[in-house]
Amino acid sequence: MRRGVVTPYLLIAPATAFLGVLFAVPLAQTVALAFRANGSFSFGNFSRMAGDLNFSDAVTNTFEVVLLAVPLQLVLALGMAVMLRHVRHGRDIVLWIWSIPLGISDLAAGLVWLAILNDRGYLNTLLFHFGIIDAPRSWLTYETPTALLIAIVVAELWRATAIVLVIVAAGVQLVPKEYGEAAEVFGATPWQRFVRITLPLLRPSIQTALILRTVLAFEMFATVMTLGGRNFPVLMSEAFNWQYFQQDYGVAAAYAVVVMAVSLAATLVYLRVLRTPAAQLP
Repeated sequence: MRRGVVTPYLLIAPATAFLGVLFAVPLAQTVALAFRANGSFSFGNFSRMAGDLNFSDAVTNTFEVVLLAVPLQLVLALGMAVMLRHVRHGRDIVLWIWSIPLGISDLAAGLVWLAILNDRGYLNTLLFHFGIIDAPRSWLTYETPTALLIAIVVAELWRATAIVLVIVAAGVQLVPKEYGEAAEVFGATPWQRFVRITLPLLRPSIQTALILRTVLAFEMFATVMTLGGRNFPVLMSEAFNWQYFQQDYGVAAAYAVVVMAVSLAATLVYLRVLRTPAAQLP
């Protein structure tokens, strides 16, 4: 009996040690660096961060991309997962094709879309070929902020929807088909079966997918820097600039703490709003 009680803790001990050494320690050092100035506790780094000319734009741009990309990715992933469930032959091949972006790095994805959207890219070439435009258009400059935002959101949709899809598709496969068949017998439409049966049973999968995708979205960097550069500052790109160009590690740490705080807040919201009845707090 004693051995059975200790065994679970022994199994998670390696993972706990790994997180403690490679995550918890650097995290504590980053937080300490953010709240330290001249060798004492201070909010000076956060004051300098808030006074940065790009801070408000970085916050606005980050939230715009997250609030546009994450819901769209969830909707696309749900539609793709439901479609996948009705594929009788070649389901694994279809899922593999849809999951290809998972094997592409953020930087590589940004370079792919840069080749499509730059002045002499494939999009301008195609539009010019069909006579839609008479000269190359600039889509990724500070003079076209809306087009730049749309380009980054589309790149994020292409690059990271597969993350949500894999989690949601696994959840859809666990939904018993008997529930839908019974509802169909009683006259429920496909939309009613999806809303009343599939979605409630997918709540744990949706919660997990949203937490993971939102946290990663707040940390977006390489794709945005490739497409927008300094024309589209986000929180992580500003942290990078303060760290490497201005050599101010305290302000860079302050940006990192802000990203962490926002990610934790979003996680708590998802845990609260999308909790299952079994997980509800008393």
